[in-house]
Amino acid sequence: MKFRLFAIVVLFSAIELVSIPLVAHHGSAISYDIDIKSLKTMKGTVKEWVWKNPHCYIIYDVKGEDGKTVEWTAETSSVSSMQGEFGWTRNTLKPGDEITVSVLPSKAGTRAGLLYKAVAADGKVLIEDRSRLRADQR
Repeated sequence: MKFRLFAIVVLFSAIELVSIPLVAHHGSAISYDIDIKSLKTMKGTVKEWVWKNPHCYIIYDVKGEDGKTVEWTAETSSVSSMQGEFGWTRNTLKPGDEITVSVLPSKAGTRAGLLYKAVAADGKVLIEDRSRLRADQR
């Protein structure tokens, strides 16, 4: 009887040890190096809407000050968050859509950031995630 109880305790302990890494939350690729003090807003054209986990991405082209087009990437939340919290689908954005995007930009100077707000060409706010801003920016 004691052996059976011991075996059950060992089994559950082993399962718990193995499962802990499975439930750990991951960060975003960009969010570890974002400038939470800045907010960059730009108009662009959707190049690709990447609808996949662990995070979705808007890849869009922006005309630079010199007139040349540069590619930007805005990281969003997971598929389930985008659907459940914001009502987005894989068809919310299509290549060629005009969009105004606000991101918390990468500190590294890359053309990437964490999505804060997206507005369609007709003025409809597609997303505004105020939780991403510091309290004094809200």
